Amino acid sequence: MVTLPQDHLVTLSAGVVGGFSLKLTFILFVSVVVVSMFTALIIAPQGDEISEFYLGDRTMTPLRNGLAMCGDYLSAATLLGSTGLVALTGYDGLLYLVGTSVAWVMVLLLIAEPLRNSGRFTLGDTLALRLPRNQRSVRLALAFCTLTVTVLYLVAQLVGSVALLTQFLGEPSSATRTLCIVAIGTLVVLYVALGGMPGATFIQIVKAVMLVVGVAVTAVMVLHRYNWNVDDLLGGAASGSGIGQRFLEPGLRYGGSTTSKLDFFSLQIAIVLGLAALPHVMMRLLAPSATRVLRRSILWAMGLVGFVCLAAGVLGLGATAIVGRDVIADIDAKGDAAVLLLAQDIGGALLTALISCLAFVTLLAVAAGLTLAAASSLAHDLYGEVVRKGRASQREELTVARLSAVVIGVLGMLLALVSWGTNTATLAFLAFLAFAIAASAILPTMVYSLFWRRFNARGALLSLYGGLITSVLLVVCSPVVSSRPASFYPDADFAFFPLQNPGIVSVPAGFLLGWLGTVMASRPKDSEPAETYEKFEVRAVLGVDQPV
Repeated sequence: MVTLPQDHLVTLSAGVVGGFSLKLTFILFVSVVVVSMFTALIIAPQGDEISEFYLGDRTMTPLRNGLAMCGDYLSAATLLGSTGLVALTGYDGLLYLVGTSVAWVMVLLLIAEPLRNSGRFTLGDTLALRLPRNQRSVRLALAFCTLTVTVLYLVAQLVGSVALLTQFLGEPSSATRTLCIVAIGTLVVLYVALGGMPGATFIQIVKAVMLVVGVAVTAVMVLHRYNWNVDDLLGGAASGSGIGQRFLEPGLRYGGSTTSKLDFFSLQIAIVLGLAALPHVMMRLLAPSATRVLRRSILWAMGLVGFVCLAAGVLGLGATAIVGRDVIADIDAKGDAAVLLLAQDIGGALLTALISCLAFVTLLAVAAGLTLAAASSLAHDLYGEVVRKGRASQREELTVARLSAVVIGVLGMLLALVSWGTNTATLAFLAFLAFAIAASAILPTMVYSLFWRRFNARGALLSLYGGLITSVLLVVCSPVVSSRPASFYPDADFAFFPLQNPGIVSVPAGFLLGWLGTVMASRPKDSEPAETYEKFEVRAVLGVDQPV
């Protein structure tokens, strides 16, 4: 382990990087924003075609689609949080990264093709095609769940921008915190309201390229320091951890007790299934113009996501080996500073600025995808199909979509400002709750709709609302909210649910409620004619309305 000088450690305790890195990061970030915003305006929808606003350029190559999917899927948590988790917990952190990789495989193997074939602009279109008699009620329920998930995750991204800023400045003032959230939120609104899907796609591709290159360069520098010998890297990590071989064995974070093991299993369920069901990730699957393009795009996305997760593991181990686990924990107990400390040590101010800029761009890109998904659901499902009952003109719906982006962005900024001061675990709490709701409400409904002939509107409504309520209720009654010093309300104790992550209960509950609502439906209007599913099945499998 390389020990940092004491005066350097004191400097880092107030902020991970110095003033020069902050200035360089600001210059790089502004450059990326200016270029991407200018490009987004050029490629933005010029007419009143809502398909272009919702789906963008459907003729993109598989590589570009794969980069956009990777950009939508990977958040700053992969770069900062996952790397820090590996740096602090070793084996357990690496196991956590596996869930992030497996989640994308779940999407692709299970729902990608039938969803793309049966969908139009939003997930609500698939449900409307599957359950046409009750399409307005199921659209409303799905839109409500979509908005809940996207807003929670959007707030997590905006709060994360402030958390990242603390690595430079220490604890920011109220004015600085507000300025950071408003600046990032305003950029997100501009990307979505003006650029639509083309603008969001461009920033996703830029982010994905930067992410792959950034982690690759840093991982190469780490491996080069250990002469490309993985055993030496693992030995250095064990030595730098201060606890020896135990660092490379399970149990540092999740294996200490039966409850801890169950909590980790519950978390992995929420991550694997929740990431697969996030609305902005699913919406991206609708963009390719042909099934063969989707398949090749998925292969690119799988490879890119797997590579980034592998590199994140190398960076986490490298941070422990080079910087030291105790140093990282002293500066940031959650470990988010690990990759910045590593970059500062092996690459100096330039590499630190590049990684920091990458983190900000990642936050911006994911927030743009979330805002677009929320605005599309609000404009197309709620306004266009529920309120206007399909009679809205394309110009009218496009105007509502752009206004919806502004509303969602402003709401996200306000909630982020309110959420910041409540607890240091706000960021992870909001993200994991979003995953749990997506896995417990949206995924069961979409899986049943695509693959179960008997599924009906009663089952869809019970699965959507029941999965949402179960997830929220279990989190409210968990140690995240009360009974522990790190809880939102540490002095109260109403945590009858012992786990911090509800996935192990809420996901089966969502599937069970969807099944129960379907088999118990007695009203004829809850069920669809047999030929409805047959037509839907042909469309989902072949991508056409009738057999060829």
